[in-house]
Amino acid sequence: MLVLGSTHLSGASQDFKPPMLVPLLDRLAAWHPTAIATEDMSGLQCDALRRYPSRYAETVQTYCADPTAAGQATGLDVPAANAEAERLLAAWPAAPKATDRRHLAAIFMAAGERNSALVQWLRLTQAERHAGDGLNDDLVAALTKFGNGRNESTLIGAALAARLGLERVWSVDDHSADTADGPDPAERKAYGDAIAKAWNNPSAHERQIDDARLDAGLAKPDGVLTMYRALNAPTLPMLAFHADFGAALVEPSPQQFGRNYVGYWETRNLRMVANIRDVLGRYPGTRMLAIVGASHKGYYEAYLNQMHDVRLADAENVLR
Repeated sequence: MLVLGSTHLSGASQDFKPPMLVPLLDRLAAWHPTAIATEDMSGLQCDALRRYPSRYAETVQTYCADPTAAGQATGLDVPAANAEAERLLAAWPAAPKATDRRHLAAIFMAAGERNSALVQWLRLTQAERHAGDGLNDDLVAALTKFGNGRNESTLIGAALAARLGLERVWSVDDHSADTADGPDPAERKAYGDAIAKAWNNPSAHERQIDDARLDAGLAKPDGVLTMYRALNAPTLPMLAFHADFGAALVEPSPQQFGRNYVGYWETRNLRMVANIRDVLGRYPGTRMLAIVGASHKGYYEAYLNQMHDVRLADAENVLR
């Protein structure tokens, strides 16, 4: 099990260009993962949360792609599309045709699994990337736009999966612990002020300086590798704790906002790791690469290290 702490590439400086990821991808490929997990909500969880809009409307709007168009094109809702994807993969041919891949890409889009749809798309030749077999012109345009975005799930996760001959990635993020903001604007402001005050600390300032320096150096030779080595250094999880969650735990608001925040954070990470463990349990012997925001890395590794049948790999060694 290899946990790769990542920056969110959507927020990287304009100096960043996807080809800069090649040295990182080369090292990850040399580790030979047989499964890849990304920090994305599954289509099934998004489908479930849509049924509880009073709590999750903002979560769905922020983190869930709308599968309606793909559902109309395939005639499948999200649960049915997930079941169909599993059925297709269980009988997947050794040498799938382009028609098979386009069809599975359409099914994955209807299932709310855009990253896995992109894996199938990337495994097609340029000449084979066109509408057909369930992918209409609108879905092709949506998938192409999605693949051209700046996102570690696509540029690292899906790209590496396609390169390694994998058929999908696994969406393991979890936002079921999210709660809607309360109705009282004064309480919302008090919460925001309390957390912001907790984050105003020396460790947070150190991390901000480090992040700015790494981001400014992206265009240098090995700039991306330098960033990922720093994000996966053994000292980073404790720095992240003191900058963020540890500071929140001791913030003094009478409402104990910081403890609410950390309770949410730990619950989210536990459920993310449970999703990973579920996949590993279904496929014993899997070498999984999990790509996740760097602040999650220490929690991932701490929780995964409690599992009887999981062995953690050292990201520092992989990224040398």
